[in-house]
Amino acid sequence: MSRPIHITVDGEPLPGIEGQTVAGILLASGRLSWRTNRSGAPRGVFCGIGACFDCVLTVNGVPDVRACRRRAADGDEIRTQTRQEKS
Repeated sequence: MSRPIHITVDGEPLPGIEGQTVAGILLASGRLSWRTNRSGAPRGVFCGIGACFDCVLTVNGVPDVRACRRRAADGDEIRTQTRQEKS
């Protein structure tokens, strides 16, 4: 039997199942993107295998974690990231 877990994304609680990746929980909740690139374009899962870094976010204070590779843990605090162009 799968054990339910809960994570928080930008302050919003989301349910998941033990063993799911962070990207899996985000996609299951209806989120297709969770960061923006330097031009402001939305980004989410692209390759799904950890090669492209499009799905990065901050997990428990650690930035640039690949959501497609990171297994979610009960109580994870996740923040979306924004990359702004430098002037």
